Amino acid sequence: MSDVRPIAPGAVRWIARTLEEAGYETWAVGGAVRDALLGRPSADWDLATRATPKQVQRTFRRTVPIGVEHGTVGVLARDGLMYEVTTFRKDVETDGRHAVVEFADRIEDDLSRRDFTINAIAWHPLRDELFDPFGGADDMSAAMLRTVGVAADRFREDYLRILRALRFAGRFDFEIDEGTWTALISLTDHLSTLSPERVREELMKVLSADPRPSHALSLYRDGGINRVLFPEVDSLAGGLWEHAVRVVDALPPGRPMLRLAALLRPAAPAAVAALLVRLRLSNADTDVVAHLAAAPGLPARGSGAGDLRRWLSRYGPTVMRGVARLELASARVADVEPAPLEVVEAWRGIRAELRTAPPLAIGDLTVGGRDLMRMGLKPGPVFKDVLSELLVWVLEDPARNEREELLLRAQEVAERLRGGNSSGPSDGAFGPKKSGP
Repeated sequence: MSDVRPIAPGAVRWIARTLEEAGYETWAVGGAVRDALLGRPSADWDLATRATPKQVQRTFRRTVPIGVEHGTVGVLARDGLMYEVTTFRKDVETDGRHAVVEFADRIEDDLSRRDFTINAIAWHPLRDELFDPFGGADDMSAAMLRTVGVAADRFREDYLRILRALRFAGRFDFEIDEGTWTALISLTDHLSTLSPERVREELMKVLSADPRPSHALSLYRDGGINRVLFPEVDSLAGGLWEHAVRVVDALPPGRPMLRLAALLRPAAPAAVAALLVRLRLSNADTDVVAHLAAAPGLPARGSGAGDLRRWLSRYGPTVMRGVARLELASARVADVEPAPLEVVEAWRGIRAELRTAPPLAIGDLTVGGRDLMRMGLKPGPVFKDVLSELLVWVLEDPARNEREELLLRAQEVAERLRGGNSSGPSDGAFGPKKSGP
């Protein structure tokens, strides 16, 4: 590893100095130390200390009890940020999902309960001293991910560590140590005991990776994780999966839901819906991802204006933008030169149509339910039948969206349905015919 040393914010040094002067050994630990040693931007600095939560609260004037039962106190520093300070801990009992811990006196105990060697390095911000009892720095130099201690034991303590291993290996482009990989594969069936929320959070972190999640996603498949957690995509043929993963890489890291849609796009819509429900995404995210995954490509170049409007009416402008990004990314990774031009021209055609503000939904029509009631139509599902026909008619020519013209058209549709047309509603949907508008 290079001679890069962590550079902590002044607030971190101030917190450490204050605790040390009060007689409590204090170290910086966790992801910020790891990232700093890897030459990456460091954020979310955490500290571990011998002080108990009550002692931390007595030492600082402004604190937040964000996890006192687990030993964590938030300290509000002079820079206006909050830093987590956690008492040294050691595991007493674990069940694969949760751990029972107790406070410890030594930093060695605290580091020994951590998952991987690269996360088990402490740095003293006052003495600029590294404490690396498990060889995390050497593993960084070798680009190797290895557990602290016996791999199977570490994973049994919390099966989420299996997913964390794949995420870290992907994020840092590390190989996974052979013993760690063997233990990981042998325990993947236990991932089914994890809560959907924890699984979803890990997947979202993978999909938010910069620059590419493909390394971690490939490990998901190779390690059997898809078989246990995501059977909807595990059944995909190799070529479909590989293409989907490459498309994910080609999309921006700040759009995890778009990347998720790209990953799920080759799967059947019903399977996609089942997976999204199981992951307990919000209703809004579920709706967006499901529509993006199920939507076909943009209308072909040269499509008529009516075709563009019908596509927009069915999928909407929001889905249009997402589909365009998916199509462009797919074309780029397929190395098909004309394809991006096709997508760009289709995108331009749809945007030009949108600028005319065409009516695309029933709510955009100049007639509505009250007008149908005046025509003698009883409120109910049949309203949608009539209004849907009007929308189809208007999508062909937006100039038809004039109130008087639509009223006449609605009357014709109503008369046809009254006449027992097989595509219309059942008898009794209409009351007596009324005269006048």
